Amino acid sequence: MITGTTRLYAVIGDPIAQVRAPELLNALFAAEGVDAVLVPVHVGSADLAVVLPGLQRIENLRGILVTVPHKVSALSFADTVNPAAEAAGSANALRKENDGTWTADNFDGVGFVRGLRAVGHEIAQAHVAVIGAGGAGAAIAAAALAEGAAHVGVTDVDSARAADLVARLDVRWPGRVAVGADLAVADLAVNATPLGLRAGDPLPFDPRRLPARAVVADIIMRPKRTPLLRVAEEAGYRTHYGHHMLDTQIDLYREFFALPGRP
Repeated sequence: MITGTTRLYAVIGDPIAQVRAPELLNALFAAEGVDAVLVPVHVGSADLAVVLPGLQRIENLRGILVTVPHKVSALSFADTVNPAAEAAGSANALRKENDGTWTADNFDGVGFVRGLRAVGHEIAQAHVAVIGAGGAGAAIAAAALAEGAAHVGVTDVDSARAADLVARLDVRWPGRVAVGADLAVADLAVNATPLGLRAGDPLPFDPRRLPARAVVADIIMRPKRTPLLRVAEEAGYRTHYGHHMLDTQIDLYREFFALPGRP
């Protein structure tokens, strides 16, 4: 039951109907008796500079989750940026501190890597192709390098954005990251774009160009079996679903937002 003491959390994005965070975190709040609620907030890019600071001014709003396409922009609304968000150049979580300042972090990368490991896919020494250099793609590329990937290739429809990301990551992991995703040698290919959210979207890449050993991953939550994953499965590839990335982030959110339960 929502009362006058209920703490508020929001998840912002455009579109927003595909997000699973409200059902997962609200179920957690209910099961553990936490007086809090997470609500979806649909806001376009043109309105972000108005809506996000407005949310941050709400006294009983304690945190904000961020999804496509706002993860890069959200970083500029934080007073403190934690290392994972700094490396990725994007944020998927903002936390209000007791002094009213805001801290940014990004759990997409570590969530993605943990999700892979949970189902038996290892990323150490792998050749990884990341399609999409936005907030999630940047976080995944950084986490893959931190986890010991042999090489990460990044591609994006915005070539300047891909080049900027690679230049930033190459400072930390020199010689192991480059612009351009060579699918012919990839052990893992990741769709980190919004392509697949809407009916009629083209495939972000043709999975049939990958070697037979490769894993095809998508970070889209809904639909669960995206067109990319369907084509990959029909061609005989191993696939990795988007929900794994979020499922493994729940414990990270617990710690970040100081929620009760397992750390």
